[in-house]
Amino acid sequence: MNESKAQFEGFSTETLGFFKELKLNNNKQWFDSNRKNYEDSVLSPAKSFITAMGKKLAILVPTINADPRTNKSLFRINRDTRFSSDKSPYKTNLGIVFWDGNLPRMESSVFYFHLEDESIMLGAGIYMFNKPQLKEYRESVINERLGNELSAITEELKNKGYDFGGKNYKKVPSGYDSMHKNSELLLYNGFYAGKSFKIPEEFYSKDFIDFCFEPYSEMLPVQQWLTDLNGRL
Repeated sequence: MNESKAQFEGFSTETLGFFKELKLNNNKQWFDSNRKNYEDSVLSPAKSFITAMGKKLAILVPTINADPRTNKSLFRINRDTRFSSDKSPYKTNLGIVFWDGNLPRMESSVFYFHLEDESIMLGAGIYMFNKPQLKEYRESVINERLGNELSAITEELKNKGYDFGGKNYKKVPSGYDSMHKNSELLLYNGFYAGKSFKIPEEFYSKDFIDFCFEPYSEMLPVQQWLTDLNGRL
């Protein structure tokens, strides 16, 4: 694990201010002239957060990866505009991922952190399954034990205010029973839980690690169920 040397002491109002301004000035000229602000108020605390949060998450998942380098735990701020009608060059959010095990990060079951200028979102799961994962996911959903486990996990988290993403299909895929008790879960081609929060007071101090740890702990059953899925491939 590559660690940031600085201790995490929280994000700042400058962190949020940078993204507010970027929304209004999403162009290379503005970004280049504000690059030091980005490095000081976004990148630096983000790298310290990754290291500190990784150590805390290791309590839940000893094999968690928390690497503060760009394209590791830290998502690039540059947008891929090749296939998009929106040619804005920069993302107006901070994305961080903590992934489990030896698979590539986007194929792993992860904990996710998403920051915008007025809110955060904490999530866990797999954004989009590859073909082997999708097949195993569907077979697991119709398996009596595994399907019931996921259904129970989902209901418990929904009752705690979590949303679920990855639902992509309107009809149950061909070859599967549309009347199966877990048929709703067959409509997903990725599976992840998440909850959004207004910027909390803890955001500005080291207590933000504990703030994030609680929802991550609650979402651990989703993260673990999907990690076990990968283990069956």
